[in-house]
Amino acid sequence: MQPLDLHTHTLFDDEPYQHTFTTRVRAVSEQGVALEQTLFYPTGGGQPGDQGTLFLADGASTAVLATERDPLLRSLIWHQLENPAAFKVGQQVQGCLDWDRRYRHMRMHTCLHLLCSIIDAPVTGCSIGAEKGRLDFDLPESTLDKEQITHSLNELIAAALDVRTHMLPVSEYQNQPELNRTRIAPPTTQDAVRVIDIPGIDIQPCGGTHVRNTREVGAVVCDKIEKKSRHNRRVTVRFA
Repeated sequence: MQPLDLHTHTLFDDEPYQHTFTTRVRAVSEQGVALEQTLFYPTGGGQPGDQGTLFLADGASTAVLATERDPLLRSLIWHQLENPAAFKVGQQVQGCLDWDRRYRHMRMHTCLHLLCSIIDAPVTGCSIGAEKGRLDFDLPESTLDKEQITHSLNELIAAALDVRTHMLPVSEYQNQPELNRTRIAPPTTQDAVRVIDIPGIDIQPCGGTHVRNTREVGAVVCDKIEKKSRHNRRVTVRFA
């Protein structure tokens, strides 16, 4: 069992555009390797965990296959490696993201926030990929139109809107329940909730990584609208 003071400093929260970092190994277990700090985003909120490479001081390297939070100690992040045997606690390592994959996740994640602003319904599910993403909406009747959604999304993207991140005190968040569009508990750190704000368009709690401006998303297409159940409509968006 790991000591209770183990945690990972999440560089991706403050530096989502940074590609590489240097740190030390904090823990090694059957779950993988934990680092003192990391740029590797762990699976969560519909966004996949980052992949990339870890380099040792002697030049040896191994692929990061997946990144997950500890199921009990949520502040601890495990990197699942192709060759974990070479890593020991205290070693200095350099991490390098698969940046193209991560950046596509950032672009699609921001696109799905824009989709939230277009469809006025609670979100019941989310999935983000490097080529496409989807949201499930609680809609008993569907009046959604693929062409209209495509047009509205691309208008918002072309408007070059700023995408801002800030921490909202829990006390303030509790007085604004309309901010939470999903059934997932919001990401909370030190009595504050992390909020993504596209001023005048969309604001909601989110722990994922995002682009700084909507124009970075690029052209998209509403690919599919599906009825998944009596009260569930799935909207899939892909890069054009």
